[in-house]
Amino acid sequence: MFSRQGYGGTGIKTVLADAQAPYGSLYHFFPGGKEELGAAALKYGADKHREDIERFHPPGSDAVEATRISFEHTAEIMTTSDYTHACPVATVALETSSTHERLREAAATAFASWIDVLQTRYAEAGMSDEVAHEVAIQCFCLMEGALLLARTSKSVEPLHVAGRAAVGLITDALADS
Repeated sequence: MFSRQGYGGTGIKTVLADAQAPYGSLYHFFPGGKEELGAAALKYGADKHREDIERFHPPGSDAVEATRISFEHTAEIMTTSDYTHACPVATVALETSSTHERLREAAATAFASWIDVLQTRYAEAGMSDEVAHEVAIQCFCLMEGALLLARTSKSVEPLHVAGRAAVGLITDALADS
């Protein structure tokens, strides 16, 4: 809910109604209120997304092919969800990073964990740690930027363009290794 509607656009009553939970249960499980709930939601979404990244980039996989497939799969998800299922963290991160330190930290931790998976796989494929780190950040930025453009334009073209660029980056980095 937070990833689609944002932090400000997601009310506590809506969350509780969707969960079919009594109002008092929120403060029992999340004594820090909405901010604690938001941080937990970011962590949950981030952990699920990391599992997806690991599934598309398993140890020993072809880094180029894994990247191509992950961009294609993301384009399919965007299309089938009518462009509502994008990054589980970005919406809240953009909205709250300068106003809610706890949420900024949760988003930063999520993004770093995703980049770490990619960096590890690229290093396993033969890139130096430094190059693998840079390429992982570049591919992450390509994906996140493409998701933003795809969501706002309701077109998967940005994902296809960014996917080709990511494949090219990885191919070139591996050739130089």
